[in-house]
Amino acid sequence: MSTAIDILGGALLIIGAFFVLIGATGLLRLPDILTRIHGASITDTLGAGAILLGLAITAGWSLLTGKLLALLILMALLNPSASHALARAAVHGIRKPWLEKEES
Repeated sequence: MSTAIDILGGALLIIGAFFVLIGATGLLRLPDILTRIHGASITDTLGAGAILLGLAITAGWSLLTGKLLALLILMALLNPSASHALARAAVHGIRKPWLEKEES
């Protein structure tokens, strides 16, 4: 049973690292603030969430698991709303969405 838990925890850590890599690539390659916020929200929510869940499964039942799960719940509630607030501030500010120029 311990091997299955270790494999599940390791798989979640790898999945989380994959989403963090995708989000970091999005921050570097996407053209404007709104699409970059989307890349950052993927990194925060999915990547860090999977990593925290993998760490909680690997840690076993302890106080550390409770702290990791509390942090996971807090991040799952706050990160999407923070990304939404940043996007609304960008739209209502001086930033406009990037529109690809059409070829003539």
